[in-house]
Amino acid sequence: MSNYITGATTALITPFKNGVLDEDTYATLIQRQINNGINAICPVGTTGESATLSHNEHKRCIEIAVEVCKGTDTKVLAGAGSNATHEAIDIAKHAESCGVDAIFSVSPYYNKPSQEGLYQHYKAIASAVDLPFMLYNVPSRTGVDIMPDTVIRLFDDVPNIFGIKEATGSIERSIELLSRRPDLYLFSGDDAIDYPILANGGRGITSVTSNLIPDLKSKLVKRALEGDFKTAKEINDKLYPINKVMFCESNPIPIKAAMYIAGLTPTLEYRLPLLPPSLENMKKIEDVIKNYEIVGV
Repeated sequence: MSNYITGATTALITPFKNGVLDEDTYATLIQRQINNGINAICPVGTTGESATLSHNEHKRCIEIAVEVCKGTDTKVLAGAGSNATHEAIDIAKHAESCGVDAIFSVSPYYNKPSQEGLYQHYKAIASAVDLPFMLYNVPSRTGVDIMPDTVIRLFDDVPNIFGIKEATGSIERSIELLSRRPDLYLFSGDDAIDYPILANGGRGITSVTSNLIPDLKSKLVKRALEGDFKTAKEINDKLYPINKVMFCESNPIPIKAAMYIAGLTPTLEYRLPLLPPSLENMKKIEDVIKNYEIVGV
């Protein structure tokens, strides 16, 4: 299997209007990503509020992503995660039937499986499809950490598992994984540390901030993958203030607020139990994004 996804990918927000999926805005946001050089979009990950979408909404988001990206150079890396393995398999099969390029799947949240449980969960989902498959590790959100031995076991044993979105925030974790398996496609899942992960051999990023500034994020990754680490570091440093404020409350609360403030979404809606940011944090977000040019508004 070849043509694995690399480069800058965006963990898309899911816009709502009057409590339902705003399909028109969603398509517009995806087109803006394409126009600004993003290599792949990632619908219905955790940034897309997948945990509070219905299965039909989740599937529709994937369908729209494929429709908009068709005929472009931007690929679709679709979210197919659940804390129930059979549900994740159902979503993954739907994504495959839609024509996505690859799948990523967040580790099961709440039920805290063992490492063997994680292994069997991922093996079952990946084996149910013929697509390239990426693990997604974000223990701060799920309550479970896919340990390096488990990642390597899955990478070695399951042919279509090609990589991992690493969102532990640990540089050492990325170094360990790539020192043991240099062919693993490791993506940065933490905006603030994109540069050091790419400099260590990461193959790409999956970004929250690139919802807002896809042009700078795509440039950062392109430069790093070309070996121009000086420019990549300069961009990463420039983005530090906005990367930091995007996590002043639980993701995707700040990024959706930033998109609304910038005029990229017509409404600011979340699904309960998420709410808009506090007034104090809203002001912080407003103040920080004034320092960046928001293209394509």
